[in-house]
Formats: sequence, structure tokens, C-alpha cells
Amino acid sequence: MKLSKASIIPALFGVLALHSPDAAAGQSGTSPFMPNNHGKSITTPVAWGAYNNVVFVGAGGTSPSPYTTKNDGAAVLGIGLGNPKENIGVQASLVSLDISEWDRYAVAFHLFRYLDNADAIGVGVENVMLSDGGDSGKSFYVVYSRGLQYDSMLNKDIKTTKLHYSIGAGTGRFGDMSYDDITIGNKGSHGTYVFGNLAYEIADSFNIITDWNGLNLNAGVSKSFKIGNLPFAVTAGAADLTRNSGDGVRFVFAGGFGFKL
Repeated sequence: MKLSKASIIPALFGVLALHSPDAAAGQSGTSPFMPNNHGKSITTPVAWGAYNNVVFVGAGGTSPSPYTTKNDGAAVLGIGLGNPKENIGVQASLVSLDISEWDRYAVAFHLFRYLDNADAIGVGVENVMLSDGGDSGKSFYVVYSRGLQYDSMLNKDIKTTKLHYSIGAGTGRFGDMSYDDITIGNKGSHGTYVFGNLAYEIADSFNIITDWNGLNLNAGVSKSFKIGNLPFAVTAGAADLTRNSGDGVRFVFAGGFGFKL
């Protein structure tokens, strides 16, 4: 499956967001209430990340791909290093852009720092191509994330926050319309270059999520769970809810697991 820029991003970030910060395992010593362990985003970055030698593996996709009737998929293998509570966390990911032929690869890097009260700030770059055939350029971003510490927004039994948000700005896919959006959809050339997401935990079970990725509005749910000692997570949602990009609403999904080396 040959992926366009509009197809790969929901798959990729659906997976990455799932392992931020739950795969890192452990609560912060400086804040009693940390973000819960469900996904916080459908298509946008969050500042939290995997760290402390955590490896994560996942896959995701979209059905259908914009301006086609075909489905697309992607896979990711990543590792989180460092300690963002004391200095800097580094999350590096290898992404397969073509899971039918496994011949197109890119990498992504995310550097982040945990602040007080479940806050975090991160910077990163996506889609750094390692092979020929890439159909979109690099996207750089900066993002701030927060888990709200208001008493009504806390899960006091497990010391996590229920309501989370992120806001950021970036280049590339955060504001540049795809070739099909411009030529077929007549959507214009640029979006906002500003993105954000909002996630709220329902009944101590899963998060409901909405995000704006600079081009369009998306919504969905995310749930994490354990099989044995391995943390698994799944995210599913609907992308392109407005007419700002794409040719209609589509289903996006991702799933993965993480473990500590």
C-alpha cells in the first residue's frame, strides 16, 4: 500500500500517542497526579513521551485513504531513552510507510521535558526519509501538554489526571495541504500551522479525544490495558470531520504495545 501524507499521519501518531507516557512506567516524584495511560490524540503530537529504555511497537491505518477507495496502513518501531523528569527524554521511531512491500522508511524524533503538575514541553521532527519514494517533506513542531490538576479532574485512587490538552505549532503537514486537496478538492494551499488536542477519561475506562491537526478536525477514543505484564493500547476514531481537507470522513485506527528493556 503506497501511503500519501494524509494517510500515514493518523496511523503514525495514533501509535506514538498511545505510549506517552504509560509505556515509560512509573509516576513522577515531583507530581502526585500524572496523565492517565490512555492515548491523548488522534493525529497530533503530545509533549509526553516514552523514556527510560522503553521499546514500543505498533501499527495503524485509515479507511479509506483520501480521494481513493483504498485502505492504507503503517507500522512503527521505537524506543524512549533518557529521563525527562531530570533532564531530557528522547523518543526515536522507525516507520514503515509501505506495509505491503516494506520498501519505504522514515524516522521521527521527539525530545521532551516534564515540568511540574503533569505539564510537559516537546519538540520534534517527522517523516525524515531513509529511502526513495517519499511523497511528503519533513514536519517540525513544538508542543506543550498539560494534565489538569483541579480536584474534580483527578482520579485519586490511582493518582492520575482525567482531563488533558496539548497545543502546538509546526511546519509541513500541520499547515500544507496535500496535492490532492489543492488540485482535486480545491481546498486552498494552507491550513493554520497551529494544532491542539483534548482528551477526557470516561468512567475510569478510556479517553474520548478530539484534535485539530492544522488542516482538519478529528475525534475518537483510546483505551489501554495489560496482557500479562505487557501494556497494550488501541485508538480508533473519525478523521476529516469538516470540509477543510480530504473528500469525506474516514475511519482511522492504531494499536501497539510497549516494554522496558
